Amino acid sequence: MGESFDLDYRLGERLGRGQFGTVYKCVSVSTGEEFAVKIIDKFSGCFDRRFVYSEIKITLLAASKNQRSVQIHQVYEDITAVYLILDLCVGPDLFDRIASHGSFYENEAAAIITELVEAIAECHRRGIAHRDIKPENILFGSNGRLLLADFGCAALFEKGERSLKGKVGTAAYAAPEVLAGQNYDEKVDVWSAGVVLYLLLGWTLPFNGESVEEIEAAVKKGDPVCFPKEFFPGLSPGAEDLIEQMLGRDPAKRLSAEQVLRHPWITEMSKTWV
Repeated sequence: MGESFDLDYRLGERLGRGQFGTVYKCVSVSTGEEFAVKIIDKFSGCFDRRFVYSEIKITLLAASKNQRSVQIHQVYEDITAVYLILDLCVGPDLFDRIASHGSFYENEAAAIITELVEAIAECHRRGIAHRDIKPENILFGSNGRLLLADFGCAALFEKGERSLKGKVGTAAYAAPEVLAGQNYDEKVDVWSAGVVLYLLLGWTLPFNGESVEEIEAAVKKGDPVCFPKEFFPGLSPGAEDLIEQMLGRDPAKRLSAEQVLRHPWITEMSKTWV
């Protein structure tokens, strides 16, 4: 752990704000190298030392020898805050890309979702459930490589057991078993990735509402996912099938991350990538 953030780094512009901290650009005084810093205010109402150091532990575990997760380079702590020095990801996150781009062609969406699910699968192999997969947490490195970020809601799990609990994440992307307060497993991340894929292809969400409560009710209601023609003109049966299996309401029947990567639509679309 570093001694003083203020001595080692110059703070720059604000990049964004998450549930548990604010992210800024920063520059190393000694090298001039640019990073991101997540500053977690100890005096905010949501500060909990256990959760903060759990996030650090899980982020380090996820990022070790893994090119699909944002790396922690250093940690500082003083009387007011904890500072996490992270990779600086240039350019817009996936949310901003979707907002400016609109819907994606199937081969484009397949390329993005493959990188995302590869990142999720690597986390699951390490016993980590991210639990807050959404476009705002999907960043891109300087080489364009997709990076999974923000492990503030992540948790360790025992493989083969529904050992996770807690209503965490973001309602529009959360699996029904999370919102219902049930125990669950790592496949909640697959559900969230399925929502992201639906959004990439249709520029709309599968479960909508004008408030968080309405969105949660729509997710929990249990209606089958539909693909309105005005949002999904010409959508292939393979894409529909994958989304339906990722958004399977029975976690036991929902695809795992590894199964998503082997789905025929993914393998077929991969032939079109240059």
